[in-house]
Amino acid sequence: MTSLGRRLASQSSVIFAARLFGAGLIFLAQAGIARLWGAGALGQYLVLVAAANLCAVLLPLGFQTIGVYFTAEYRARQDGRMLRRFLRTGYAHIAGMTLVLLMAGGWLTGHLGGPAQILAHHFWPYALMALATTLVFFNGAVLVGLKHPLAGYFADGLFRPLAVVGAFLIAVAWAGTDGFATMIWLVALAYVAIALVQTGYLLAKVVVLPETVAARPGEARRWWRFAVPWLIVGMATDFFFDIDLLLLAGHLSAQELAVFGVCTRVFSLVAFGVAAVYAVAMPDMFESEALADRAGFHRKIGDANLVASGLAVLLTIGVVLGAPLLLRVFGPDFAQGAWPLAILCLGLVVRSAMGPAAMVLSVHDRPYASLPAVALGLATLVAANWLLVPLLGLLGAALAALLAMSLWAVALWAIAWRRAGVDVSILPRLRAWRAQ
Repeated sequence: MTSLGRRLASQSSVIFAARLFGAGLIFLAQAGIARLWGAGALGQYLVLVAAANLCAVLLPLGFQTIGVYFTAEYRARQDGRMLRRFLRTGYAHIAGMTLVLLMAGGWLTGHLGGPAQILAHHFWPYALMALATTLVFFNGAVLVGLKHPLAGYFADGLFRPLAVVGAFLIAVAWAGTDGFATMIWLVALAYVAIALVQTGYLLAKVVVLPETVAARPGEARRWWRFAVPWLIVGMATDFFFDIDLLLLAGHLSAQELAVFGVCTRVFSLVAFGVAAVYAVAMPDMFESEALADRAGFHRKIGDANLVASGLAVLLTIGVVLGAPLLLRVFGPDFAQGAWPLAILCLGLVVRSAMGPAAMVLSVHDRPYASLPAVALGLATLVAANWLLVPLLGLLGAALAALLAMSLWAVALWAIAWRRAGVDVSILPRLRAWRAQ
C-alpha cells in the first residue's frame, strides 16, 4: 500500500472512531432525555436537531458542498487571496440567510402546524443551533480542503456530542425534571461556542496563505456553477433515507417504519466510515488536478477506492455479525431489521467500488452531469418501493434502496467514463495491483 493509502487508513480510522464514540454519547443522552422527560421531549429534541441540520444545508446556499474542492485548489496554487474571498462570500451567505431566518422564521413557524410548533416554542435556541451547525459544516469542508480533516470532523462528530451530554447533565443538576428547556438553551450556546472556536482555528490557518497568484476574474461564476448542482446532489445524498422514509409511510406499518428508520440510522453511521476515507483523500486528489498531475490524480483515486472498498466490506461483515445484538437494544421487535440492514450495507460496497464519480465530474468541469444519475436513483427508489414493499415488507424496502443506490452508483460511473474518459471504479487499481 502506498504512503497515501496508509494515511487514508490511519486518519479515516481515527475520524470514524471519534464518530462512533460521539454516536454512543448521543445515544446515552437521548436515552436519558426519554427516561427523565419522556418520549415527547426526545421527539422535540430530534425535531430541533433535524431542522438545524436542514438549515445547515440551505443557509450557505450550497457553498459548504464545494468548500473542499475550491479550498484544495487554492491551497495547491498558494492562492490565499481567492480562498479568503471564497470564505467571505460563504460567510456572507450564512449571515444573510440567517437574517432571513430570524425575520421570517418566527412568523412562519407560528402559522404552521405539527413539528413547526416545536420550532416556534424553542425558536431562539433553535436559530442559534441552526447558525452554529451551518458554520461547523462550512468550516469543516474548508478545513478538510486545507488538509486538517480532524479539525473539520471533530467539531461535529465529537465535540457536539460532548456538548449535548454536558448540557443534559447540567440541566438535570440545575432544574431536574423541569430542565428540558434549559438543556435546549445550553446545547444551543455550546454549539455556538464550538462553532466560534472552530472558526478562529480556520481563520488562523487561512491568514498565513500567501497571495502569490494574481486575482482571476470569473471565479464567483465558477463557484455558483458548482454550488447549484452540488447542493442538489448533496441534499439527495444526505437526505436519501429521509426521502425514503416518507415514501415508505404509505407502505409499511408504524412498527415496520420504526425498524427501518433505525436501520437507516445505523447504515448512515457505517457509511460515514467510508466517507471519512474520501474526506482524507480529496485534498490530495484536488491538489494533483490543480497542478495538472493527471497520473497522480488517477493513482490517488485508486488508493482511495481500494481503502474505501475494503473498509466497506469489513463494515458490512461487522454489521451482519453484530446487527442482531445491536438492534435488540431497541427492543425485541427490532430484531427483524438485521437482514434489511445487511442488505443496505451491500449498497455501500457497490458505491465504494464504483468510486467518487460525482467528484471526478466536477474536477473535469462537468458538475451538472451528475444530475441524471441522481434522478435515476430517486425514480428507481419510488418504483421499487411500489413494487417490492407490498410483497416483501421490510426486506422489500431494503432491496428497493439497494437497487436505487446501485443503479445511481453505476450510472455515475458510466457518465464519468463517457464524459470525462476516467474509470473511477476500483477495477484499474486492482489491475495495477495484480500487475505488480
